Amino acid sequence: MFVTLLVTTLWGTLTSMRESMLKSATTLMSGHVNVGGFFKVTAGQSGPLVTHYQDVVKAVQTAIPEDLDYTAVRGRGWAKLISDTASMQTGVGGIDIDKEPGFKKVIQVESGKLEDLAQPNSILIFHDQAEKLGVKVGDALTFSAPTNRGVNNTVDVHVVAIAENVGLLSGFNTYVPSGTLRKLYDLRDDAAGVIYVYLKDVKRAPEVAARLRNALEKDGYRVMDPDPRAFWQKFEVVNREDWTGQKLDVTTWDEEVSFLNWILTGFGFISGLLSFVLLVIVLVGVGNIMWIAVRERTREVGTLRAIGMQRGRVLRMFLTEAVVLGFASGAAGGLLGLLVAAGVNQAQVTLPPFARLFLLNDHLELAMRVGPVVAIVAFITALTTVASAYPAYRAAKLTPVTAMGHAG
Repeated sequence: MFVTLLVTTLWGTLTSMRESMLKSATTLMSGHVNVGGFFKVTAGQSGPLVTHYQDVVKAVQTAIPEDLDYTAVRGRGWAKLISDTASMQTGVGGIDIDKEPGFKKVIQVESGKLEDLAQPNSILIFHDQAEKLGVKVGDALTFSAPTNRGVNNTVDVHVVAIAENVGLLSGFNTYVPSGTLRKLYDLRDDAAGVIYVYLKDVKRAPEVAARLRNALEKDGYRVMDPDPRAFWQKFEVVNREDWTGQKLDVTTWDEEVSFLNWILTGFGFISGLLSFVLLVIVLVGVGNIMWIAVRERTREVGTLRAIGMQRGRVLRMFLTEAVVLGFASGAAGGLLGLLVAAGVNQAQVTLPPFARLFLLNDHLELAMRVGPVVAIVAFITALTTVASAYPAYRAAKLTPVTAMGHAG
């Protein structure tokens, strides 16, 4: 029972981490599929820009009408954010808040109004950022960043909303109106950073990304080769390439947060190793228990064989006992695991900062899915049945005389 409980809890934690990553990534810094790009004025200097983005949006809408839910246009930047008492480097997202229904559903505002982000020179920051900068709604901040022309520029903004943290990624992102971002980087009105493409089924993201690359190339756009890294990790490679102008870059959401995959991989490895050790313990433990049961019931087996029970029925009798015991203990562990997950989620346990880094969430959450728990219970039941097969086979092979003569 406790093995099933522990395996269920590990699965719930790992699944919750992946869901948190998907939720925070596709809200803060990625769509399900992204059409970004790099623009190079000279061969050695690039910026994260998509020029004439309205034409690119139309090309996307034409290429994947059956999979497309909606698109959102964002600006991309990295700047120094300065208050009266502190400063920090942060990502800057340019956003048209009135056109982003998904953003409004996920972001929980602690103070201020999300709708006020439509005002020029406004900014949305997150809880931890507000504490670090020592600001509240209505306070002024200053952005400082180099433009694509190689000169530093500053823009004053005022805080209109402070939101609850959305996992690890909210520590690296702030949001201003798209017009304010263009003003900071001295960009034209038809320039954007990226087009977020939201799909009806996020599982189709890799296939849709491949189709978009082909469609954009047929429309005459230069498209970068697939590279499973976040856009900001590609600057060094792009700046070394000998081309100027614009190239589009099509990525999926998990590629944009690939720098966090080591956390999932590490936790998955530890969970898998721990589960394997536990299952080996189950295999050995059940085998020993069945050996003891067969030994203690040898005379009973002899009596049953003497009154006519065939070897096949003896074998089925012991296997049935193993199946019932395995299923009962597994089902109890699975049910207990679901109850524990429900209790933990209801309690909204706040994680300490170091745990947020590894669990990618501000609160401890465990995913609750009946289907995977049923699969775990079925696997544990099958494992206990396999572990009892040989002892049951040995019991069935005993002759009545040998079994009844067993001393106990």
